[in-house]
Amino acid sequence: MKSWLRAVALPGLVTIALLSGCATSVPPAAPNPYAVPTYALAPADQLRITVFGESALTKEYVVTSAGDISFPLLGDVPAAGKSASELSQMLTDELSNGYLNDPRINVEVLNYRPFYVLGEVGNSGEFTFKPELTVTQAIAVAGGYTYRADRSRVFIRRVGEDREFTYDLDTGRTVYIQPGDTIRVGERYF
Repeated sequence: MKSWLRAVALPGLVTIALLSGCATSVPPAAPNPYAVPTYALAPADQLRITVFGESALTKEYVVTSAGDISFPLLGDVPAAGKSASELSQMLTDELSNGYLNDPRINVEVLNYRPFYVLGEVGNSGEFTFKPELTVTQAIAVAGGYTYRADRSRVFIRRVGEDREFTYDLDTGRTVYIQPGDTIRVGERYF
């Protein structure tokens, strides 16, 4: 009886051990996945800064690799990590400080960093970002899901993060992406 049990049980246990080793670990769930992101400026972003009534100050600026813009009268102004409205307010405050009376400033982002989609989509690659872009729209831009795609969740690695997070798409809530994000569509198991 013992030899029969070994003959049946041992291969079954080996199979279970092998299959459990093949299972991939799923990245952790994302913190606050459904919030509409605020765009934070970063190096290589191209901006149009309009100072109303001051044509010499109104022009296009590029955020340097150091995260600054070189602005007349003020020199290097830190821009990386700020939203367009925060940069506008900071420039307004600085120019009000002895340079201009009641400056009115508008900061507009001309080009955004791209986002990336890979995995089980029609065309993996780099794509142009647009504000308030959702994961569903990003996947559509990448050619849609393949027949093997897991449509219930995606894995996103945000800029500056050292790992991916899992985003559940079955909740009915919208998941927004940010420039520089890498979206990975996994393969379904069945």
